[in-house]
Amino acid sequence: MNLSELDDLIARFDVGDPDFIQWPYPVLEELREATPIFHDERTGQWVVTRFAESYETLRDRRLGRAFTHRYTHAELGKPEPDPRWSRFHEHEQWSLLSLEPPDHTRLRRLVSKVFTPRAVEAMRPMVEGLADEILAPCLERDSFDLLADYAQPYSVAVICTMLGVPRADTQALLDWSHAIVKMYELRTTDEVKVAADRAAGEFIDYTRALIAEKRRSPDDSLLSALVAVEDAGESLTEAEITSTAMVLLEAGHEATVNSLGNGMRAMMLHRGQWDRVTGGEVSARTAIEEMIRWDAPLQMFERWALEDDIEIAGQPIPVGDEVAMLFGAANRDPRRFDDPTRFDVARGDTAHIGFGGGIHFCIGAPLARLELEASLDRLARTMPGVDLAAEPTFHPTFVIRGLTALHLTPGV
Repeated sequence: MNLSELDDLIARFDVGDPDFIQWPYPVLEELREATPIFHDERTGQWVVTRFAESYETLRDRRLGRAFTHRYTHAELGKPEPDPRWSRFHEHEQWSLLSLEPPDHTRLRRLVSKVFTPRAVEAMRPMVEGLADEILAPCLERDSFDLLADYAQPYSVAVICTMLGVPRADTQALLDWSHAIVKMYELRTTDEVKVAADRAAGEFIDYTRALIAEKRRSPDDSLLSALVAVEDAGESLTEAEITSTAMVLLEAGHEATVNSLGNGMRAMMLHRGQWDRVTGGEVSARTAIEEMIRWDAPLQMFERWALEDDIEIAGQPIPVGDEVAMLFGAANRDPRRFDDPTRFDVARGDTAHIGFGGGIHFCIGAPLARLELEASLDRLARTMPGVDLAAEPTFHPTFVIRGLTALHLTPGV
């Protein structure tokens, strides 16, 4: 492929094109096979397309999710943060997704003391009980929206119960989360940014009030545990607890809902694979890994080059340049996955990068897997004849990929 042909292909990687958004994988696959890395002049990013290079880039400590712990904006020729979005920047300041060592190491160590896989497994009865409770009314309807009627209220109910947030407040939390995560897209209007900044401020104020309540009246919730956690004389500040609680809700909720929606759409388009789950040949626990890999809820993850002499696929990356990994392309790389475009629920490959990697591997992955397993298990057992009631469409966003709705007939 010559440079002109590659430029034409890169131009088709257009996050503003509705057709591309609805099914980006043919373009992503062409890009991946054409080149392991390219420079996108529109965003100024180096874009990594293949699994091996993405895997290594996620783990290379010479790159980071932030650069301000090493350089000023002026030193790297970057604009200062826009003061119009100060509450959003406050929301991001202590987010585990944005921090680098030593702050990331300290904060993750403290959070991990109360957010362990064993602690998550202990929540199984609660997680499964909520799945039964929220799915039950859907069985009685001629059709239902898996996202609005089940996945969204379910995921938020799990996290609210875990954190100790009143379930009566779940709609407010959903609204805040939906507004805030739009800031992570490649193209964002000022109108969207205003809404995200307002939502971040309201969410911060709400969380701070809840932390104050947990200090006055501790309980057995995760939020109370975060308030009380201490290690080697260190504890979490109010700002750190606030950011941690918010990122657990936003990242956990968005990823779980979109994984279930995207994955069940795939099941409905591959009835033979759904039959393998409902017939007991393949467990829900195994099938969810393919749901995450085949149509990833997170399509892109970025890091900054912080040191000299970084090369990715032979391409030198200057200090201060941003590198974006295309998870949707990497998770379908034939160099890593056999017949990667085939949706195979028995594949059971947990080494996909749907949850990221390196020090920023998703801390909530055990909980997300538990929620997805409980949901898929109950859908398979209670409505094996489920089918699409309407053709689903995707939100007009690229980085966070999810359906606007998934209308189903229970078929029971």
